[in-house]
Amino acid sequence: MGEIKPVLGLLLLLAGCGNGEGGRGKGSYDVLFRGGWIVDGSGNPRHRGDVAIAGDRIVGVGFLNGAQARETIDVSGLVVAPGFIDMLGQSETNVLIDNRALSKVTQGITTEVTGEGGSVAPLTDALAALDSELMKKYGLSEDWRDLDGYFAHLARTGSTLNIATFVGATQVRAAVIGFQNRRATAAELAHMTALVDTMMEQGALGVSTALLYAPAIYAPTNELIALARAARRHGGIYASHIRNEAAHEDAALEEAFRIGREAGIPVEIWHLKVSGKPRWGRMPHILAKIDSARSAGLDVTADQYPYIAAATSLDASIPQWAHSGGMDSLIARLKEPATRARVHQEMLRPALGDESTYENAGGADGVLIAGPFQDSLHYLDGKRLSEIARARHADAIETLFDIVIADHGRTGAIYFTMSEPDVREAMKTWWVAVDCDAGGVAPDGPFGKDGTHPRAYGSFARILGHYVRELELFPLEFAVRKMTSLAAQRVGLRDRGLLAPGMAADITIFDPNTAADRATFERPHQPSVGFAYVFVNGQKVLDHGALTAARPGRGLRGPGYVPPERRRR
Repeated sequence: MGEIKPVLGLLLLLAGCGNGEGGRGKGSYDVLFRGGWIVDGSGNPRHRGDVAIAGDRIVGVGFLNGAQARETIDVSGLVVAPGFIDMLGQSETNVLIDNRALSKVTQGITTEVTGEGGSVAPLTDALAALDSELMKKYGLSEDWRDLDGYFAHLARTGSTLNIATFVGATQVRAAVIGFQNRRATAAELAHMTALVDTMMEQGALGVSTALLYAPAIYAPTNELIALARAARRHGGIYASHIRNEAAHEDAALEEAFRIGREAGIPVEIWHLKVSGKPRWGRMPHILAKIDSARSAGLDVTADQYPYIAAATSLDASIPQWAHSGGMDSLIARLKEPATRARVHQEMLRPALGDESTYENAGGADGVLIAGPFQDSLHYLDGKRLSEIARARHADAIETLFDIVIADHGRTGAIYFTMSEPDVREAMKTWWVAVDCDAGGVAPDGPFGKDGTHPRAYGSFARILGHYVRELELFPLEFAVRKMTSLAAQRVGLRDRGLLAPGMAADITIFDPNTAADRATFERPHQPSVGFAYVFVNGQKVLDHGALTAARPGRGLRGPGYVPPERRRR
């Protein structure tokens, strides 16, 4: 089993809390949870006790004998934990379209961190125009241009979840440069840096990158260091989908470490993995490499989802150079016979240093179509690319090109690229948090007919049910800490992640004997089970698997947030 270490700073926060409010044993509360197993998020052993809420805050933890409450809930035999924090979700626009976020809430998630390279802001008229067809399908108007505007929109529509976001390096590059494969000029880099400064003051958690994808792949390391320095000025961190998760993962990690050192900024490695069968078994080496950087003084951690398959767009299989100029340019290249032939050959034999998602999956058998945009292509959903190609009597890569063209690059895909031993090795590591890397959806909602990855419904429940209860890979307290205080501490959400007086009343209550995921790759739209109650900001959003009408989720700002009236003019 991996080494289990508590976070000492979080333990100090708990010290002396006692029964809450100076040991108050009697009082009037809004909600009182009686007799549960308290797993407070610190990593400490569970203990029996009560938890009290007043308004949107936790005000008592312990044995609150004689206390009175507007609502008293008997939670005997259940675990009372802080609300789970998804360290990388994709719900920033999903919650504006379907504010239930059912797939997240039914696995105990109360807060989502988002903004993987692309982010909701800054948004320009030109970038919004590229989204117009997608937004029209779901009836959403992107009426914001900065984080203030996005959070105001979120407040109007409401949500079951709290949303916190990074500002994406992809986003600022697209806003300033566009999608061309070139370096930023000095003036453009200054503009991009200023945008990061502004988004940090409006509440971004830090700056993020998704360096496997265009146009982010075109950014040199020095550009990223400049943006990271801007984020660090406001107390933010640097989070990255690193440039390579396969044959050149060591070099990609070294780049992340360099950015951390030269910008003086903490580093988070998003959805840590080892991709491609030839690399399977290297996770201990990758973990040791990160541990070595930590021992040398670099503040670096990671997160992961508990599955052997990744998910991204189908066009991510295509070499990065072919994406230069944006989707219209990519499609034009695929329609030109000579260029199409070149792309085909490079997918079979990737250029040195390039990562091929298609190759990592072992070819067409390892690629599952998940979520075409066009209704006319929904018949492909849930089918392997190899199966589709055989039905068409066509080459698999040529079939991939045809689907990308027909769906204008909006088709999603699941790639079976990882090994179970590598997934478990990372999961046992005490500095690896948990993510879904998927947007909140619901079987009966506007996304219910779209394909998705089972992680959208099951990441947190799968760890509690499969890895904790069935495999006994690590203790429950260890798992809950990874899902709560570790994540909150990492992104600077100072009042989340712990059950302690004064903390926000985000609370997840589940049965440790029945909590489990139900979503599969074949049938992903299946909510998790075993979660009795979920409270967000003191309001009940889940009651024994059923959503309530409450939508108390908020936009959560990062440590550099400055209220509008105090900002520099």
